[in-house]
Amino acid sequence: MTQISRRDLLAGATALAAAPTGIARAQSQTIKIGVLSDFSGIYIDLLGPGGVACVRQAVADFGPERHGFNVEVVYADHQNKPDVGAAIARRWYESEGVDMVIGLPNSSVALALAFITRERDKACIGAAVTSMDFTGSQCTPNTINWTYDAYMLAKALGFETVKAGGTKWYFITTDNAFGNSIQGETASFVGQAGGSTVGNSKYPIGATDYSSYLLAAGASGADVLGLALGGTDMVNCLKQANEFGLRDKMRIAAPVMFLNDINALGLPLARGLLHTNSFYWDANERTRTFTKRVLPKMDGAYPGMVHAGCYAGTLHYLKAVAALGAPAAKASGAAAIARMKAMPADDDAFGQTEIRQDGRALVPAFLLQVKTPAESRGPWDYCKIVATTSGPDAAKPLAQGGCPLIRT
Repeated sequence: MTQISRRDLLAGATALAAAPTGIARAQSQTIKIGVLSDFSGIYIDLLGPGGVACVRQAVADFGPERHGFNVEVVYADHQNKPDVGAAIARRWYESEGVDMVIGLPNSSVALALAFITRERDKACIGAAVTSMDFTGSQCTPNTINWTYDAYMLAKALGFETVKAGGTKWYFITTDNAFGNSIQGETASFVGQAGGSTVGNSKYPIGATDYSSYLLAAGASGADVLGLALGGTDMVNCLKQANEFGLRDKMRIAAPVMFLNDINALGLPLARGLLHTNSFYWDANERTRTFTKRVLPKMDGAYPGMVHAGCYAGTLHYLKAVAALGAPAAKASGAAAIARMKAMPADDDAFGQTEIRQDGRALVPAFLLQVKTPAESRGPWDYCKIVATTSGPDAAKPLAQGGCPLIRT
């Protein structure tokens, strides 16, 4: 299996790159998977090349040739624009034979894809979707959210930080579906725990200067700075917060923090930060086994939870295709998703996982704390597990989600 380098992706990120696996068969027996992600912007390290590598690892581990069908993997860059993502998906579904799309960092793109996927009766798996609407008010029988959402990321962090004395919060928030969702959920849990939100600054995605927002936060009287942002925005904002000396004045809480963010920041800047993830490569023997297997294809990076979500979602989808039959899975994405919900998932990244009626995969949530340089044993040994929440407890109660598929 060929390793995908950053150079390869950036050279033609919006073009499709087919990678057939297994014995060539008739088109009716070929399942085509599209990885739709950011390959040129702030989320490139979050999913990008690593996500494609993990999808291909899932195909290799599954071995479709043993089940009588072939699998082809393609990818494209949505550029963090819902209209671009929607256009790619329509082309994939209508003229290029794509059966399932996975990835989708950027909730605005994911919500656009949910509508198109249902319209074309294909399958869509979110591996990086924060918005609660994806499995809530805009849930569909054609979509699954695997890795995390705003509720899961915010719950443990909000409660634990307030319990530790961080009661007054100021948020800096990406002004899009992702940022507004994570900020709203975190603020809700802060309030439930007895804390309060004293201010909030919203900024356009991809900003480079956070000085005005940081000055407002420092003058607000808050004792916690909540960063409802992600990707390189998180890295840039944290660096500037350190330059402004806010670490000495207030706690910094990152509802959305990924392994690649910590790697970009370095432990001296990121040390002590609490955050929630559903996967950590060193959590147990199975996660270490998965990491060892995929690492040679990761272009020097260790897999984070979004990469793991691409792996697990793809693997379970292929198991459902095998159970349903490739022709039936191609004929109806809703049927393939229904079979995924009916079958218990089990993989080395997340272990045993149930998928609810609303499409939420009930993966566990780890409250992680970034290690100090002295605590780290080597490269990518960045976190320690502070607490673990079971999948059912980490997910928003089904009756509260607002998914129209749920019959009460």
